[in-house]
This record gives sequence, C-alpha cells and structure tokens, in this order.
Amino acid sequence: MWRGCCRLILIWFKKRERERKGEMLSGSLPLSWRSSCSSSNSSSGRQAGGQRAVGSEAHRGGAGPRCSSNGMGLPATDRCSAQLDTTLQLLRIEEGMDAATAPKQAWPPWCPLLFLLLLPGGSGGSCPAVCDCTSQPRAVLCAHRRLEAVPGGLPLDTELLDLSGNRLWGLQRGMLSRLGLLQELDLSYNQLSTLEPGAFHGLQNLLTLRLQGNRLRILGPGVFSGLSALTLLDLRLNQIVLFLDGAFGELGSLQQLEVGDNHLVFVAPGAFAGLAKLSTLTLERCNLSTVPGLALTRLPALVALRLRELDIGRLPAGALQGLRQLTELEIHHWPSLEALDPGSLVGLNLSSLAITRCNLSSVPFQALHHLSFLRVLDLSQNPISAIPARRLTPLVRLQELRLSGACLTSIAAHAFHGLTAFHLLDVADNALQTLEETAFPSPDKLVTLRLSGNPLTCDCRLLWLLRLRRHLDFGTSPPACAGPQHVQGKNLREFSDILPPGHFTCKPALIRKSGPRWVIAEEGGNAIFSCSGDGDPAPTVSWMRPQGAWLGRAGRVRVLEDGTLEIRSVRLRDRGAYVCVVSNVAGNDSLRTWLEVTQVEPPNGTLSNSNITTPGIPGPFFLDSRGVAMVLAVGFLPFLTSVTLCFGLIALWSKGKGRVKHHMTFDFVAPRPSGDKNSGGNRVTAKLF
Repeated sequence: MWRGCCRLILIWFKKRERERKGEMLSGSLPLSWRSSCSSSNSSSGRQAGGQRAVGSEAHRGGAGPRCSSNGMGLPATDRCSAQLDTTLQLLRIEEGMDAATAPKQAWPPWCPLLFLLLLPGGSGGSCPAVCDCTSQPRAVLCAHRRLEAVPGGLPLDTELLDLSGNRLWGLQRGMLSRLGLLQELDLSYNQLSTLEPGAFHGLQNLLTLRLQGNRLRILGPGVFSGLSALTLLDLRLNQIVLFLDGAFGELGSLQQLEVGDNHLVFVAPGAFAGLAKLSTLTLERCNLSTVPGLALTRLPALVALRLRELDIGRLPAGALQGLRQLTELEIHHWPSLEALDPGSLVGLNLSSLAITRCNLSSVPFQALHHLSFLRVLDLSQNPISAIPARRLTPLVRLQELRLSGACLTSIAAHAFHGLTAFHLLDVADNALQTLEETAFPSPDKLVTLRLSGNPLTCDCRLLWLLRLRRHLDFGTSPPACAGPQHVQGKNLREFSDILPPGHFTCKPALIRKSGPRWVIAEEGGNAIFSCSGDGDPAPTVSWMRPQGAWLGRAGRVRVLEDGTLEIRSVRLRDRGAYVCVVSNVAGNDSLRTWLEVTQVEPPNGTLSNSNITTPGIPGPFFLDSRGVAMVLAVGFLPFLTSVTLCFGLIALWSKGKGRVKHHMTFDFVAPRPSGDKNSGGNRVTAKLF
C-alpha cells in the first residue's frame, strides 16, 4: 500500500518537473508540506549517496523509490516524505539545474492534500491477526478460525463480518455496537444457544443476518431490537421449538425469513406481528402438524410462501385466506396430503402453485377453479393417472403445467382446450403411450414439451409431433419410441422427413365379435349385449341409447370395461335399438342391436312389476285356477279320511256291545187327587220305540 502511494506521487511529480524544464525553482517547501512530510536530513555525503542510489534505481526500473525502512526508525509517512525530497533534488540535477543557486518555487497548495488523500485512511482500528481484511474491501473474514469470542480491534468501517464456522457460544449486549456501518453479519455454524436482548444493538445499518447451524431454542421479544434495516434473517438448522408472540416485532423492514430444519411445533398467533414488509417465508422440515393460519394472517405483504417436508395431512378451508398479496405457494413433500379441500385456496390470487411429491390421486379441479390468474401449475410426483377433458378451462391464463414423475396413463382429447396462452407441458417419466394432437387448442403455439421416459407407441397419433419436432423444445432427452418393434428405441429427432412404408401408420377399427343382435328379456330381468373390435391402435367400445345419448359406465344401464352393455331390471321403456360403436384414430365401425321386453300379466288382468318392491314388506299374492284346484285337493283328502275313520270306530264299538235294542219299557202311576186320601193311582206300563 505505501509503496504504491509513493510510486504514484513520484510519477506525477516527475512528469510535472519535466513540463517545467528551463524554469527556475526557488523557495522552499511550504510549511504544510514540511509538517506532513518532515524528516531529518542526513549529512550531505549521505544525502549524495542516497541520491545516487535512488537515481540508479530510477534508471533501472523507471519507478519511484521504495518506501522501505532506512534503519533510522522513522514512521512510514516520514520515510516516504524524505524520499520524495531526495527524488525531487535528483530530478533537478538530471535536468541541469543548480539546486544550490536556483530559486525555489512554492508548491501548489493542493499537492499536500493530494498526497494525504492517496495515503490509506484511518479505519479506527487495525485488522485482527486471525482475520483476513485484504480479500474484499471493507470486509473482515474470520471464518473457521476456531474463535471462541468475537475478536477485538475490528475496523470501524467494516461492512461485512464473517464469523462462521467458529466456536462462539454467546453474544452479549453491545458486543458489536461499535460497528455502526456493518451491513452483513454471518454467525452461522457456531455454538450459539442464547441471544441476549439487545445483542445486536447499534447495528442500525445491518441488512443480512445469518444464524443457521447454531443451537438456538427459543426466540423471545427484544432479541432483534435495533435491527431496523434488516432485510434477510436465516434461522435454519437450529433447535427452535416455538415462536412466541412478538418474537420479530422489531424487524419492520424484514423481507425474507428462512425457518427450516428446526424442532418447531408451535407458532403463536402473534409471532409474526410487526413484519409488515415480509415478502418471502420458508417453513420446512419442522414438526408442525397444522398450518399456522392465524400467524400467517399477520403478514399483509407476503408474496411467496414455501411449506416443505411437513407432516400435515390437510390444508383446511380458509387457512390462507388473509394473504391477499400471495402470488407464489409451494407445498412440497406432504406424504399425508391425499386431496385438497374445495375451499382450501379461497381468498388467494396465485400466479404460481406447486403441490409436489404429495399423495394426490387426481388434479384438484374444485380447489383450483377460481384461480383465474394462475400461470404455472406444478403437480409433479403425485399418483395422478389421467387428465380429463375440459376440466382446466377455468384457468384461462394457465401457461405451464408440470406433471413429471406421476402415474399418467392418458390425457384426454380437449384436455387443454380453453387455455389460449398454454405453451409448456412437462409429463416426463409417466406411463403415456400416446399424446394426441386434439388435446391442445393450438399445437403450433406449444413451445416446450417434455415427453421423455414414457412408453410411446409411434403410430399415426404421433404424426403431429413428428411434424413439429424441429420447433419444439424437448429438453435434454427427446421422446423415444417404445413400439412398434421396428422403431423401438428410436427418438423422434432421428426420423427423416420422408418416412418409410409402415412407419407411423394405424389400422381402422372393425367389429369382429358380437352377441345376438335380437335380445328378448322379461320385464324385471337382465339383458346383456356384447361387442368387440380390432384395430391399431386398439379401439374403444361405446354404446348409444335408442334416442342417441351415449351410455356411461355407471347406473342401471352401463357399459362394462370389456365393452359389454348390461341392462339390469329391464323395464318396458328400455325396449328399442342399441348401437355399438368401435372407434380409434384411424376410423370407426358400428353395429345395431334390438331389445324386446315381454310383459308379465296376473290372472285378474292387473299388470305387475316384480321389480318394484318395498324392503321388509312381502309383495301381493295371486292364485290361478291350477293353484285353486291344488288347494282344494289338498284340503278335501284329509277331510274324507277323518270322516271314514270316525264311522269305522263307531262300527267297531257297536259290534263289541252285542245286539242293540231300539225300544224301552217303563211304568207310570198317576198321582192321587188332593182331596181323596183313600183313592190310589193306577199303574201304566208303556213301551217307547
């Protein structure tokens, strides 16, 4: 540093002296110069020797003298000033001037000032011996020096102080208060377990504070007092258990807060109070079991929220409703999250949403339908198997959809219709066999398409992709064919513009097998129609009602997975024609069948429907003539048998008693009159037959 200053000044003076060639120099150095660059003159002999030495050095290197020690113990500034006087005298001799008789000219008054400005300014402190102060301007680097305390003697103009990777165990109040110009402080990877209130007092210009990798457990109120200008706070890799109310109340200018890899189990509702300018919050790898919605509502300026690797199984409805400015939401690695509540994103106006590495089995359309300003949707690494048609239409501004590493087997036709700005699709590493052109509203507007890692069948359905292969960005790995066998393993960029015969072709669908074309079923019974077809690619089987409506896979009348039409509990209105349609991308074929329904009539002419019953109540009972005859026959035979048995028993009883008498004799005596005592009654003998 001293050597450079001296050389610059000497070069300037030498040039100045040469410009003044021929002029007489008179006078002596001003008092201000002598006071700043005073030195004790040596004897004339020594001075001459010094002049010769300096002159020889100037001739050799063309540079000024070195500001090295002359063995007299002079300060560096005095030594440099003495050599300046010596060099000036040498210059005068070289130019043919008589230093003894020539008058001296006063130096301009700004020369001493220039010299003082070029000298290193006072920093109010020297660099500690264990630190590095030369790698960066106004930076003191003391990383990995095994320090157990903050070193003393730090320069007052320090703007960057790196104390990371040491053994600091505590930070007391006022320890760094002298560093009022400090802007970045790195205390990461130490052994800090406590921070006293006011530990950062006096650091009113500090912008960045890094405390990750320590042993902090609880952050109470007042710890960050005095950090009114702080914009970034990193608290990762600590042992923080909870955030108390008002823990960050003094950080009114904080914009980014990193909280990850902690034991955090609870965030008080008022923990984030006072963070009026916080725009980015990261909560990751903690022990939170619920989203701290009440605490998050205290962040009116929050723009980006990242919730990563948390054991949370549900995002409740309205949990983020108060974050009106939130535009970026990231939910990453929630293994227990299987679905989003329909109202979980109510009140948000997101432009970027990422729900990755969770357990979603389908795209949460109901939770997303109101996000009309959404531009980026990332659902990668979820077990999502299909993207149905036209369900993304409410997301009119969607530009990018990422579904890599999922379980996609199909993307329906018209899946992305209504998305006029759609230009990026990432479905790499899935199970797609094809991707049809009809899925996109404007395939020519597609810019980026990631399809690698899918078992694609290179037939006529991928001709559009072959046509656009030179304009699409496939990334580092273009899509490759998994079949047919003659193109297996070949990526799309390897095909020429003129295809050989048999490449990227399809066979139209044809009906090969079908059941009876006329089916008769009783009312209340079941009816089954079978139909199948062949083609390349394999065709799909669909059925139409007689009125022309397509039949679905649920209900009383449904189409089974193998293409069979099943009608359960046949009704009269089911009679009529049914059309089987076998179709693929190359064509279709159809077959008409007929269902006839027979009606069941009771004896009294009343129609009955055996399918309409009430649970727990038996249906009506009807008898025909045959049934009546059977009932009478079954009842008469026991009656006749009982009568015959009675007569037989009477006959046996009569025979056992002997002859039966059919008359009886008895005597009758008439009573006497009441007045005649002597008269008696006459005896009468009578026989009764």
